[in-house]
Amino acid sequence: MNPKTAPEKKPFYQGLFFQIMVSIIGGILVGYLWPTIGVALKPIGDGFIKLIKMIISPLVFGVVVVGIAKVGDIKSVGRIGGKTLLYFEVVTTFALIIGMVVANLFNPGAGMHIDPGTLTTDAVNKVTKSSTLPSGAQFFLNIIPDSAVSAFANNTMLQVLLVSCFFGFALIHVGGRTSEVVVDLLEHFNKVVFQIMGYIMKLTAIATFGAMAFAVSQYGITTLVSFGKLFVAMTIACLAFIIVLAIITRLFVGISLWKLILYIREEIILAFATGSTEAVMPQLMNKFEHAGCNRAVVGLVVPTGYSFNLDGASIYLSLALIFLAQATGVELSLIEQLMILGVLLLTSKGMAGIPGSAFVALSATAAASGSISMAAVALMLAPDRFMGNYRTTVNIIGYAVATFVIARWEGLLDLNRAKSALDGSLPYTSVENNVLAVNKQQLNA
Repeated sequence: MNPKTAPEKKPFYQGLFFQIMVSIIGGILVGYLWPTIGVALKPIGDGFIKLIKMIISPLVFGVVVVGIAKVGDIKSVGRIGGKTLLYFEVVTTFALIIGMVVANLFNPGAGMHIDPGTLTTDAVNKVTKSSTLPSGAQFFLNIIPDSAVSAFANNTMLQVLLVSCFFGFALIHVGGRTSEVVVDLLEHFNKVVFQIMGYIMKLTAIATFGAMAFAVSQYGITTLVSFGKLFVAMTIACLAFIIVLAIITRLFVGISLWKLILYIREEIILAFATGSTEAVMPQLMNKFEHAGCNRAVVGLVVPTGYSFNLDGASIYLSLALIFLAQATGVELSLIEQLMILGVLLLTSKGMAGIPGSAFVALSATAAASGSISMAAVALMLAPDRFMGNYRTTVNIIGYAVATFVIARWEGLLDLNRAKSALDGSLPYTSVENNVLAVNKQQLNA
């Protein structure tokens, strides 16, 4: 970027990060001091997330189709998809192992002496709406929508991704003037979608305030105290996993994870406050493109990651299961823990789109273990909202690392641009800039 055209640096108090932090502090104070008001503010955070979800499907469709069409090679797209799934499987396995190891080292549930006979599954069933994890065959069948329209109407990410891939492949085969016209139309469509995203993002601070006020008023500071050891163990596990991601980022991409985290800090804090990773998907996709990741990679890796690359959720599941065993006095042998790990490798991948997905996965794994009572899962109802903050934070960092690793692996990362963006010498202005010209320059390079 020409220094003469670079936007002037705003005062810190006008920055989104500062506004979100102030909103979080304000929300915590309101939720703690005036819990009734905090509960009443719940619709503010919920409304913001619904607004974001409203545009996710059209955004993913536009980005993925244009990305695939401009790559122009179905084999290359398939190779990106294969490498993405391989990476996700390896990294989430690391996350599961780290959660289990930390739980064994710190024993967060030791001394609680909970009698599972005093617990029931009623509260868990209410949260999960009695949902169950789909079988392997059903999981893949669920990726196929009943109609192309229903994929968008239901906002089912994998279904939208499937429709987008077919559309992009068809454009490659059709080619010629037809393909050019459709791609040009979709590029203009993407501009409009990102402009709408810009409008919604102006509500970020208000939404953050409402979400935090509700969380604190509903669950209270006492939850943090009573489950203190569990939160400490989760913090240590997440930090250990982030160190693993830092090594991966340095070795395979050649950039600093810390700089990458600073680059997406607004999205991390927003996801932490709202407890929703979907609330930041459009912004993340836009920022990754701005930082030199090819559009096809961003369009495939990020939406797929929302279903398969749940790093934070993986840490939570393995840690929570060992915690429940300790809290209810169940001694798990090494063989039993390895069996639980094996089950989690499957259950952690079938969580997307299921109400109370974490509780469904916990219940299914507890049942498969034969040692941990399914009723014990009810113990996680109290700390789950705060544990969700951990999950979303680590998930967001995981999506970022995955996108840069796959882009670098495929030779579709402009490394110089990435370093400039992360160093701040290539300023990111707003979500409304869809960096179409940048991607054209990348693909023509």
